[in-house]
Amino acid sequence: MADEWPNSGIDLHLELDVAEGLRTGLERALREAVRSGRLATGTRLPATRRLAEDLGLARGTVRAAYDQLIAEGYLAARQGSGTVVALPPQAASTPSAAPAAVEQPRHDLRPGGADASAFPVAAWLESSRRALRSAPADAFGYGDPRGRPELRAALAGYLGRARGVSAHPDSIVITNGYLHGLTLLATVIGGTFAMEDPGVPTHREAVRRIGARVIPLPVDDLGARTDLLTGLDADAVEVTPAHQYPTGPPLHPRPAARPAGLGGPVRRPDRRERLRRRVPL
Repeated sequence: MADEWPNSGIDLHLELDVAEGLRTGLERALREAVRSGRLATGTRLPATRRLAEDLGLARGTVRAAYDQLIAEGYLAARQGSGTVVALPPQAASTPSAAPAAVEQPRHDLRPGGADASAFPVAAWLESSRRALRSAPADAFGYGDPRGRPELRAALAGYLGRARGVSAHPDSIVITNGYLHGLTLLATVIGGTFAMEDPGVPTHREAVRRIGARVIPLPVDDLGARTDLLTGLDADAVEVTPAHQYPTGPPLHPRPAARPAGLGGPVRRPDRRERLRRRVPL
């Protein structure tokens, strides 16, 4: 009999072999979970009443199984802490050691990362609590695939106020990140994408995977060579306006040039674009 603990705070699958009785089957299932390491040392087990309800057993059966495993040394009963997993006798299954802490470099020069220490944790928690307290029940379901309407309305106001972009909430789609957004655009636009060369390899591969063609757009000290677009048969263009990767310069204005079939470039908003205006990099 396979069962789980859906309401006891522990997500653990148990295979109960009741051929020799419910108590023996529960003892064997818990013992094996400890031996195999699925129940790590120090893990707190659910109360006997809760586990009995979850498994459909009598509370006395669960208590007797706990008592037997405590006597064998697999479990330990601690005052005020309930029943926890103890080391099995003779360390039948040696728990894996915790991974050693990785020493962080003094100066992290890897590209693409922001200063995580500057993240406003307190403000984020306060905003999250306020939003969760007032959120309607449907906010915890799947909802609109374009994203929550409240978020899209807030973004439309921000874009108009801070970026000078007039956007209606219905024209905004929330994605799981830039790569997700690029994949959606490539799926809709299709055709040929002009992408910076050198550029981010994962972006080119994402566009190719959905069947679009990628052609290189050269880069120099002034960023992407947008003046060469006239000679490129592209349906869309991806550029990095704030910090070209991996060369680094911002995109400089050049003589306007775009292929006849190009409705507009796909502009990649650099994560450091706003920071560039406020703090030195």
